[in-house]
Amino acid sequence: MATESRSGLRAFAEDYGLLVVAGAFLALAAVGVYLFLFGDSELARELIRDYGIYALFAIFVLEGAMLMYFAPSEALVPFAVATFATTPGGYDWAMVAAIMVVAVTGATAGQVALFLLAQRGGREWLLRKPWFRVEESKLDRFDGWFDRWGWMAVPASNALLFTRGMVTVPAGLAEMDVRRFAALSAVGTLVFESWLALAYHYAVETGLLTFF
Repeated sequence: MATESRSGLRAFAEDYGLLVVAGAFLALAAVGVYLFLFGDSELARELIRDYGIYALFAIFVLEGAMLMYFAPSEALVPFAVATFATTPGGYDWAMVAAIMVVAVTGATAGQVALFLLAQRGGREWLLRKPWFRVEESKLDRFDGWFDRWGWMAVPASNALLFTRGMVTVPAGLAEMDVRRFAALSAVGTLVFESWLALAYHYAVETGLLTFF
């Protein structure tokens, strides 16, 4: 009975998987485009202030799916730490940990959605979509990254400014195992958000940061 159930799920995934993933991604894209047209960095901050880590998670899903058009993703974790985890005596470390978990989980979920869409839809299908804002020449360059470095390119690109998420599509087109991709993506995002949090701490300690 369990085997039949698994077979049914696999058949559903094979028949309708692309539609499900594409539908979810289009919903994310619609939200991203709306926020791009009507939102800005201050809106992102207001959402995080009003809805806490729930809004942070949703925004990071958009960031991971490369649909973060309306606010700089580099400011999200520092702002969340400043808003929810900074106390007169220092930091609420449990809240800092929660923020990091939410950031990594949300960004990884968004990247996995884009990965599956690339895997099932293909390169040309993606390039025809108006919400896919990566130029073909840039995609070619990161195809080269993945061809040269293989799986190591996933966490490395995620840990660096200006390259986050850029290997997601090449990894999907190469039919990398989705669980392996998710784990490597999460590691890279954890490194990225950790050094951003440390940079925020250093800037506060030295008096360089006042805009939060």
